[in-house]
Amino acid sequence: MNIAQDRDFSKEIAKLKTIVRKVPKDRRAIAETLLQEIIFMTETLEELRAHVREHGAVDLFKQGKQKFSRESPALKAYNTTIQRYSLLYKQIIDMLPKTQPEVKKDALMGFIQAGDKK
Repeated sequence: MNIAQDRDFSKEIAKLKTIVRKVPKDRRAIAETLLQEIIFMTETLEELRAHVREHGAVDLFKQGKQKFSRESPALKAYNTTIQRYSLLYKQIIDMLPKTQPEVKKDALMGFIQAGDKK
C-alpha cells in the first residue's frame, strides 16, 4: 500500500469504528469481531487487486502438453472476497438501531386536523 492508500484505508476503518460504536451494547462484541474480519478482508482485497493489475485477469495455464487461458486465481479470490466483505458490512449496518423515517405532513391533512380541534 502506498501512502495515499494507507490514508484512505485508515479513513475507512475510522468510519467503520464510528458505525460499530452506534451498535447497541448487547451486539457490539459481534460487530467488533465482524469489523476485525472486514479489516483483514480490506487488506487482502488490496493485495489481490494489485496482483490482478500487475498480472492481468487471465492466466496461461499449463497442464502437461496442454496450454489454455483461464481466469486468474487472484481475480477469482478477489470476487469471492468482495462478496463476503459486502455481506459482513451489511451485517454490521443491520445491527444499527432502526430509525423512524421522518413523516412529512400533508398541508391539506394538517388544515383538516386543525379544523377538527376547534
